[in-house]
Amino acid sequence: MRTVQSLISLGISVLVLSGCGVQSVTQCTTEPEDTWLDQETFQSSLTDKGYEISEFKVTEGNCYEIYGHNQAGQKVEIYFNPVDGSIVKEEIE
Repeated sequence: MRTVQSLISLGISVLVLSGCGVQSVTQCTTEPEDTWLDQETFQSSLTDKGYEISEFKVTEGNCYEIYGHNQAGQKVEIYFNPVDGSIVKEEIE
């Protein structure tokens, strides 16, 4: 009986600890890439709006992500939906 209880406790511990290292990924879209806005055109539109882009990339969660500065000169990290250009997540320093 103690062995069964020990195994159950061990199993629960493994499940709890395995979840500790999981990082969430910001998911912007599940639409196919052929429906996404052109990357260069999208970046140009952001520059036209006053953003200064230091880095642009496509994330694991299918987002257009920029690092740079917004119109107010604040340092930003922004995730955009590549289908419609809407902001999904924004961090301002």
